[in-house]
Amino acid sequence: MTALSPSDLKGKVQTVTGLVAPQTLGAALMHEHLFIDLNPPKFRTTPLPDGVSDAPIDLCNCFRARYGQGHFTDNYRIDDFAVVRHEVEEMQRAGGRTLVDLTVGGLGPRPLLLRRMAEETGVQLVMGCGHYVEEYQMAETAEMSVDALAAQMTAQILEGAWGTDVRAGIIGEIGCQTPWTDREKRVMEGAIAAQKATGAALNVHPGREPHQPQEVVDFVTARGGAPERLILSHIDRTIFDDDTLFRLADTGCMIEYDLFGWEDSYYWPNPDIDLPNDAMRVRWLRKLAERGHLDQILISHDVCTKGRLEQFGGHGFQHIFANVVPLLLRRGFTQGMVDRILIDNPARLLTFV
Repeated sequence: MTALSPSDLKGKVQTVTGLVAPQTLGAALMHEHLFIDLNPPKFRTTPLPDGVSDAPIDLCNCFRARYGQGHFTDNYRIDDFAVVRHEVEEMQRAGGRTLVDLTVGGLGPRPLLLRRMAEETGVQLVMGCGHYVEEYQMAETAEMSVDALAAQMTAQILEGAWGTDVRAGIIGEIGCQTPWTDREKRVMEGAIAAQKATGAALNVHPGREPHQPQEVVDFVTARGGAPERLILSHIDRTIFDDDTLFRLADTGCMIEYDLFGWEDSYYWPNPDIDLPNDAMRVRWLRKLAERGHLDQILISHDVCTKGRLEQFGGHGFQHIFANVVPLLLRRGFTQGMVDRILIDNPARLLTFV
């Protein structure tokens, strides 16, 4: 398969089935995982340590899994094509047309399954590239230079990713944590260079401390990256005060509230915080919109565990379109504002520049 050039991409969106015009995307979810293994590498082998269960997730234990009553390895693994296809079709029925899968290195990316899903359902799927946080990264990244990482991510966009000819259409989610490790900073520098080489947008998984999204923006802009093409994920589990949020928004970066549907206040990755529910997320979106940041808002679910799929007692990919959009309209958002968040902003970010 002939490699693309950056000029081939300019002004277009790259899905797993090929290049499309931005106006064909429709309403989009910008941060999801169709297939993933979120188990830490130490839990992917047997024997499992105490407190870790390999019991299948079902309606009897899904709440325990969601609330962090032990670690259920099956909950952190989504790999059944038929199950995921049903969830994607439910999203379609609710009005969703495009989905961005950000399952990157260390999380078990499945490019060929994504392409098959797009072909069988007609949903536009855009795939991410790069590497997650250091704990999950493959051994090879420990020895890779910034230039090598940049070349790898650039090739994942122009040629194909993870040993396939399926091409990525966005960089990320690039993993960071607090404190940010040197290895993760090298990956980020490679991602910034790949962004400059290809014109792709860059999605970042920031660390779970309120200052870290700002640290990422400062790091990216200091190296010539474009803040308006930088998406900061998981802000709904990271920033809880106006001043910090507005300072971040004033940089011009994209602010992603992507845990819609997670209605429990208990957040197992960081039990020290109280996670907001959807009503509170909408209030934060309203604050941003009223301050003039509507064009910087993205929303999604970040489905990354089995228990968040409808078939296992969760909300699925349909939730934003079926439930959150009506909530936004009841809370003072106009249809035009909703369209900017779900249609216009994603199309702009997914279009190569």
